[in-house]
Amino acid sequence: MLVAGGGPAGFMAAISAAEAGVEGVHLLEATVETLHKVLISGGGRCNVTHACWDPRDLVAHYPRGSRALRGPFSRFAAGDTVAWFDSHGLELVEEGDGRLFPRANRASAVAACLRRAAAAAGVTVHAGQALQAAAREGQGFGLSLRHGRRLHARRLVLATGSHPSGRRLATGFGHTIVPPVPSLFTLALAADPLLALAGVCMDPVTLTLELPGGGRHQQRGAVLITHWGLSGPASLRLTAFAARQLQASSYRAALRIDWSGGQSPEVIERLFDQSRRDQARRLLANWRPWPGLSSRLWQHLLERSGVEPGRRWADLGKVQQQRLVGDLCGSRHAISGRGPFGEEFVTAGGVDLGEVNLARMESRLVPGLHLVGELLDVDGVTGGFNFQHCWSSGWLAGQALAADSTAPEPSSGQT
Repeated sequence: MLVAGGGPAGFMAAISAAEAGVEGVHLLEATVETLHKVLISGGGRCNVTHACWDPRDLVAHYPRGSRALRGPFSRFAAGDTVAWFDSHGLELVEEGDGRLFPRANRASAVAACLRRAAAAAGVTVHAGQALQAAAREGQGFGLSLRHGRRLHARRLVLATGSHPSGRRLATGFGHTIVPPVPSLFTLALAADPLLALAGVCMDPVTLTLELPGGGRHQQRGAVLITHWGLSGPASLRLTAFAARQLQASSYRAALRIDWSGGQSPEVIERLFDQSRRDQARRLLANWRPWPGLSSRLWQHLLERSGVEPGRRWADLGKVQQQRLVGDLCGSRHAISGRGPFGEEFVTAGGVDLGEVNLARMESRLVPGLHLVGELLDVDGVTGGFNFQHCWSSGWLAGQALAADSTAPEPSSGQT
């Protein structure tokens, strides 16, 4: 058995198969370092998964693949991931927002755990070995590696992530590739005065995306203002669910921002009336309607609404108040594109899920070929969900391979 791809899904597939009795498991990694994505994820901490224990809730965090993942997650979900790592000597701890990290708080601890497990299970890892071509050959697969080396494997797992080489190999076997588009990216707001507030973070904020042609998406959560636009969990989730529509509109759309934390205009009107009454002598610049409102953002909204910051609260007119309340509840901005090139975290697209038996992560077109991880048309929002799909799909593929045969398979070698 050969696994192409030394990332999280590939390691999980190889370890799961080997621990279940499959012998002669070989794992190829094109680069000189395995698990690179694990090592750099989460700012070097690695957000392994999320404390979302019910598979019915878990699938809601996947813009692509949510319905299809109900079955796989019923067999291996977040709780199973926590238990798996615990049984392999790595304790995961939950943070306040539900994300789960290694107790050591280092991504290297996750990579070390996977490498130890692979070695203990008898997996042979070949770093710096890229699978360049694969085709049906007898009862298995003929494989061509870099430098002309030829191998044969009875079963093949493609775990190449979003790299084009994996899509090319899958296409060679007749699979349909849903065209890849960026997902989980920041939003650019060209020449918007809001950009002067770079560094301001508000939580919660409601973002409503209005796309040409009538499409509409909404997300709520933390938002970070940057030098080019908006980042933060709410922005990233918004772009994940609207990834294809945004790409179709050349990343041009209207964005409405509710800075109020979900308060109704009527509630904010009452806060304004209270400030006018209780803080009559204070300048608007020196007193915000509620403490959680960023001072810099409040100053910006005063200017945006045409209200003099040096005016006293007692002198705030009704028309000016209505403009301020309107901007607090729904200031409008023009999206001019994505954030800096290459900043997107995930690619939407990959092998069409209809062509894969997701209970086994096996191709419906080519028996013995398994496809896992980001190679599939599955992507999740931030918070450990993309890694969770890697763990689940890799484990299911490994279990399926072991169920097919626990007898030793021929070792890979020269043909």
